[in-house]
Amino acid sequence: MIDTQRIVIVGAGLGALYAALSLAPRPVLVISPETLGEGASSAWAQGGVAAAMSVGDTPASHARDTMTAGAGTVSPEIARLVTEDARQHILALTELGTPFDRNDAGDYVMSREAAHSQARVVRVKGDQAGREIMQTLIGAVRQTPSVQVLEGVLASGLEVEDGRVTGVWIERAYEPSGAILVKCPAVLLAGGGSGGLFSVTTNPPRIRGQVIGMAARAGARIADPEFVQFHPTAIASGEDPAPLATEALRGEGATLINNRGERFMIPVHPDAELAPRDIVARAVYVERQAGREPALDTRAVLGEEVLTRFPAVADACKRAGIDPVSQPIPVAPAAHYHMGGVDTDVGGRSSLDRLWVCGEASSTGLHGANRLASNGLLEALVFARICALGIAAELGNSDAAPEVAPDFPPGDIPVNEAALQRMRKAMTDGVGVVRDAEGLKSALRVIAEVEANAMTETMRNMTATATLIAAAALAREESRGGHFRSDFPETDPKMAHRTKITLAEALNIRAAALED
Repeated sequence: MIDTQRIVIVGAGLGALYAALSLAPRPVLVISPETLGEGASSAWAQGGVAAAMSVGDTPASHARDTMTAGAGTVSPEIARLVTEDARQHILALTELGTPFDRNDAGDYVMSREAAHSQARVVRVKGDQAGREIMQTLIGAVRQTPSVQVLEGVLASGLEVEDGRVTGVWIERAYEPSGAILVKCPAVLLAGGGSGGLFSVTTNPPRIRGQVIGMAARAGARIADPEFVQFHPTAIASGEDPAPLATEALRGEGATLINNRGERFMIPVHPDAELAPRDIVARAVYVERQAGREPALDTRAVLGEEVLTRFPAVADACKRAGIDPVSQPIPVAPAAHYHMGGVDTDVGGRSSLDRLWVCGEASSTGLHGANRLASNGLLEALVFARICALGIAAELGNSDAAPEVAPDFPPGDIPVNEAALQRMRKAMTDGVGVVRDAEGLKSALRVIAEVEANAMTETMRNMTATATLIAAAALAREESRGGHFRSDFPETDPKMAHRTKITLAEALNIRAAALED
């Protein structure tokens, strides 16, 4: 055991690093499974940060769009809070050195994405927003003496005493080891979402619901786990994770066509390719299921510019042998963002004392049933600062603390990759874009079998989150936002409320389903 006065931050993406900087000079310990800048969903984000920065746009308009996209379950209070705070965080990142795209007059270049009523997404080098913001934050963190980063280290559990989180269990990320308990005054979870629990995902390989599962296993209440957003235009090249064709391409006028040359979104929704993500994802899914090979066509609107303005897309196409200048880009829906997560209040607090959560691991009420495009990075920024201020206010002043130097005991039990891949396939097959009771029960059966044979805490964290997603999806007998049930295809007005669930309750749903 190690006893420290450092605040422990689990995760090393945008929310984690922004919070660490916001807490300075209070000493913090950042737990990062990868080298900083690698393996965090934030660094892979292509679209940008949504914020009302242009003349004629307002936070109120941004909040309305957020609530419309969220399909009836967005918290109006949280939507107002986040959209009103957005501008100050763009300015703060600019001051830190983030090279946001500007025009000749020095104004921010704004991009329009799905379900936004106007262009309000701040970008960096076309599709490099996440990577560039992360590089800016990493540079600032490296120069902040109060922040210690443990790289190659994974959090595997929370220590709880009488409803209060008192520490974090950590182990090596790259090689089997025993775990060490780090006792600390408070914990901030900022370790990403759950997309990697699905076999087709745009998330980094290590983002597989471990942080949400860790909190759930410690007794924290979870909110909205059934609401998973599937990005409609992952590049269907066979890579795992699937590379992303950013929504900004459709904002520029790229169209979705099938192998008949038909723009299949036109009869589906008035906004066609810029309809809410859940609608576009289901349409792409239907085309693929019918064998009509959906593809994103950038040829007419971008031509050769796609190679320079969207370098991440160009690189992914090159790896797959696709020439986007002369060919449509084959696409498929992929698990992209988890609207659900650890239930938090307006201050970022969980239901456990001394446990704060920000970013995709949290569920604040901002996203409802369907996240508005580019609100993810924004939420992480806003709540990272809110959590940091809340932690500082609760704990008071703190002196400098010595660096933590873990000496891990030996261990020899790795994660069972074959079992993990089996569960990921079951999640995509049964808990994917289109769901029904039979498929959800089949997925729960596989999750239960994988869990019964799990040998590591990391695997148990994954199966906990997978159980929460599938069980809550089985319980919600309607279709809303990112949750679509083919056996309950209509939206039920009586269910226009958020899900609040514990792991124990989800396990009861699973047990009942397996008895059928």
